Amino acid sequence: MGFGDQLGVALPPKLRLAALGGVIGPAAFIGGWTVSAAITSDAYSSIDDAISRLAAVGADSRPVMSAAFISFGIALPVYAVALRRAIGGKAWVTATAAGIATLAVAATPLDRSSAIDSAHAVAAGLGYIALAATPLLAVGPLLRQGHRGLAGLGVAAGAVSGISLVLASSRLPTGFFQRLGLTAADIWIIASAVAIASGAVRPTPKSSPARWRTNRWS
Repeated sequence: MGFGDQLGVALPPKLRLAALGGVIGPAAFIGGWTVSAAITSDAYSSIDDAISRLAAVGADSRPVMSAAFISFGIALPVYAVALRRAIGGKAWVTATAAGIATLAVAATPLDRSSAIDSAHAVAAGLGYIALAATPLLAVGPLLRQGHRGLAGLGVAAGAVSGISLVLASSRLPTGFFQRLGLTAADIWIIASAVAIASGAVRPTPKSSPARWRTNRWS
């Protein structure tokens, strides 16, 4: 079965629109680190240096990268509302957490103080874990709904993301593995968002929380 082989309840238009937060956020995030690395006059390596260095205090790329963090941080919880309704399970919780953690990353730029640097590291670590967990937590609900294609992509994306983010904490090239891990999770988020917004993935009675079976979003 593909994304839309099992029919379900059509989502209200506002929820389908909310799903597009899963396209806007990742696009802004990936675009932000790409543009920031291209425009910075600082000595920066996309292979070796952490993405957060592009938003460090004093970095000339800070406005662009900070805007990317904030866009991602706002868009992911919006997408999570649609994810909760369409797929169910706990993936929406980690998607929301990833967004909130990213806002915390933006609020704690590197090189302000050692205490802020420590808070930044905690926020970034939690955000990475939550993001990598999101596609994996969606696998079970998607399989129960018959969406094996999106579920399989979730397994691959979650595995690549989790392994890459662990490697990013080692002596291997930090920037490369950060980008690989984040991009893998973002690809799944974009795919799921498009599937939800297009109606290819719809909630079934078992996957739909009872409190959403109202006309609140009609």
